[in-house]
Amino acid sequence: MRALLIRHGQTPGNAEGRYIGRTDEPLSAEGRAAAALVKPDFSPRLVCVSPLKRARETAAILFPTAGQRVLPDLREMDFGDFEGKNAAELGSDPAYRAWVDGWCLAPCPNGEDRLSFQRRAVAAFVEALREAEEAPAVFVVHGGIVMAVLEALAEPRREFYDYWLPNLGCYAAEGVETDGGLRLRNVRQIELR
Repeated sequence: MRALLIRHGQTPGNAEGRYIGRTDEPLSAEGRAAAALVKPDFSPRLVCVSPLKRARETAAILFPTAGQRVLPDLREMDFGDFEGKNAAELGSDPAYRAWVDGWCLAPCPNGEDRLSFQRRAVAAFVEALREAEEAPAVFVVHGGIVMAVLEALAEPRREFYDYWLPNLGCYAAEGVETDGGLRLRNVRQIELR
């Protein structure tokens, strides 16, 4: 089972360093233009995507002939009260400082905690990868989804933020069934061409 995890193209909020989770923000003009320059050397029949516009738009640009399997649990983390704001705007907010000082593990006020987010993302990813009818199984999702899935499943284990990707970045991995469940091996960052 091979998998590609691709982060969506740039949005206006990404360009401003904003926490964009549940906001259904489309790609920016720059994000669409950058995605149009990427020419993958393969053409999947189906791409698994987040339900949010930025992921669906990216998938449509990168793989225009592919169908899209929308997986609601592959939506980005819900940042609650931090949604739509950036670190500079939140810098004096005590709740934000406490969240950051705690490695962003606690729930965002009126949002998700990282463990719950990771559980839903991993469950959706594992199910879709096991059901994939072609290899590689292609996922066009969010940076947080990529980090959550790889932190939970990749061997050897690395930390959440070690898997950060820029917009349109991609990780390739090999899925292997083990006694402990599905694991991802040979995880490497690749360039789509």
